[in-house]
Amino acid sequence: MKCIINRRAEFSASHRYWLPELSEEANSQQFGPCAKAPGHGHNYVLYVAMEGDLDEYGMVLNLSDVKHVIKREVTSQLDFAYLNEAWPEFQHTLPTTEFLAKTIWDRLIPHLPIVNIQLFEHPELWADYQGNAMDAYLTISTHFSAAHRLASPKLSYEENCEIYGKCARPHGHGHNYHLEVTVKGQIDPRTGMLVDLAQLQAVIDDTVVEPFDHTFLNKDIPYFAEVVPTAENIAVHIRDLLQAPIAALGASLHKVKLIESPNNSAEVYCAVTPSPAASVAVPELATV
Repeated sequence: MKCIINRRAEFSASHRYWLPELSEEANSQQFGPCAKAPGHGHNYVLYVAMEGDLDEYGMVLNLSDVKHVIKREVTSQLDFAYLNEAWPEFQHTLPTTEFLAKTIWDRLIPHLPIVNIQLFEHPELWADYQGNAMDAYLTISTHFSAAHRLASPKLSYEENCEIYGKCARPHGHGHNYHLEVTVKGQIDPRTGMLVDLAQLQAVIDDTVVEPFDHTFLNKDIPYFAEVVPTAENIAVHIRDLLQAPIAALGASLHKVKLIESPNNSAEVYCAVTPSPAASVAVPELATV
């Protein structure tokens, strides 16, 4: 029987985004504050996912052995290191989160049956790598606060209460929504980036966070005048809003996850990249 296990590890390291073939001004324009000398640091959190059959002792692998492999091959070499000089790979490609995840995969795959490397640069930015050449995933986490009411304008108050319960009350209620946007793309062999992070953050802020923050979704966002703003429908709408502008950055939107509360969340995936045309109205309950 196949099973996936995960091992967590940590290391602290610094890096600098700087290409010697570019001028100081060009580096600053491309990498912003990350180009400043002597660099900056992070407390990285690493998750190594491994797959295998259960042995007679009920284990895929002995986690003590896994711990020592990760320490020997990765964390003992990177902890308190200046990444740009830590490994030869970073002489050619900058140690971004996504390229660092790929490089860790390359270091561990001869020793462990890895299926995913997930690397957190900080709690609101992380990368996933699954061994597909230079393809990787990058996730930005952000948040907005908004109110909503779960009620269809086509139904009576009593019918809405029967379907949505307390959430159908006339004056609505609010949430501190947490939003995770995952993009997919190819890691640039020189910059180490699959997308310009500052531009991606700006797209998410300008397209979703600023328009949605501190609104009553049913009344302030035209889309929800007819569409019930469930967590699922909000996630679908955010996906549809983000696909084209992210494609314009050279990446593909992979997934949107909306966390409404610690108990409720919704995830929607992208099958294809849409044309740049703006999304149009959809039926009352959007297709996930």
